[in-house]
Amino acid sequence: MIHPHCLEAWQHQHDFSTSAEVKAKQRTGWVVYLTLVTMVVELTAGWLTGSMALLADGWHMGSHAAALGLTLFAYGLARRWANDPRFTFGTGKIPTLAGYSSALLLGLGAVWMLVESISRLLQPIEIRYADAMLVACLGLLVNLVSAWILTQGGGHHHHHHEHGHPHGQPHDHDSGAEHKDHNLRAAYFHVLADAMTSLLAIVALGAGMLLGWRFLDPVMGLVGAALIGSWAWGLARDSARSLLDAEDHSEIAARIRTEIEADPDIAIADLHLWRIGAASRACILSLVTHDPRSTDAYKERLRAIPGLDHLSVEVHQCRDERCLTAA
Repeated sequence: MIHPHCLEAWQHQHDFSTSAEVKAKQRTGWVVYLTLVTMVVELTAGWLTGSMALLADGWHMGSHAAALGLTLFAYGLARRWANDPRFTFGTGKIPTLAGYSSALLLGLGAVWMLVESISRLLQPIEIRYADAMLVACLGLLVNLVSAWILTQGGGHHHHHHEHGHPHGQPHDHDSGAEHKDHNLRAAYFHVLADAMTSLLAIVALGAGMLLGWRFLDPVMGLVGAALIGSWAWGLARDSARSLLDAEDHSEIAARIRTEIEADPDIAIADLHLWRIGAASRACILSLVTHDPRSTDAYKERLRAIPGLDHLSVEVHQCRDERCLTAA
């Protein structure tokens, strides 16, 4: 009978979160608070001055805070359910799902900008330049500060998960694993999209005030819609690939083959790689050899590969001399 204490040495949790994600959640929280404060200030100022531009941007800031709140909510769920057995490989894809949802919201925003800009080209409206310029400058300032906050906190990505060897010997998770946080990327794109919109608005409003070029405002809207739409498409494509386990793992797969097949008596028959966290991958490796060794011996060969945090090895013995020597 296996003693429970001995069994624990071979078991592990499926928390593949990193310290970078913990910091990202904290930074996103700061941006949400900043956005909410700006919303309250703009709504109050708009109500006191009667400025529809300020009121409109205040509500826009509210929708911006809601989108960023989705990012924050996803980080919280991923941490709360990290050890829930219902999630076979942990909750690493919850932030990715939130990133995909945010990409759809960005895309809808781009479509709205496109429709509104075309409408204003066909039917120009009167613009209160002073109020609109104030809103645009305030929005640009807030979003530049928000973007700066979101880009802080780089460094090593420490995994909370320890797995790969018996007797509690953990992998080295701080050795440069590729880090893909689609959730943080989505938050950054929301902020960047707003900043770009504000910047284009300032240019258009300035030209309208000084040169009378009223047409430039909707034209800049079309430019912004195209740019934001491009960001939304890229984010949706990349996060969808991760959700569907369709990412390009060719580089790390080649490295695995190099390490395992360095011995000419070993050939990889089947290899599966998929992402289970921002800096973590799972791997199922099936190999064929004439002289089988323990699975730990093969895992040891892959120990130096960063981000390979859930590794399963199948070893098959070949008893036919022709199987590995046939052309």
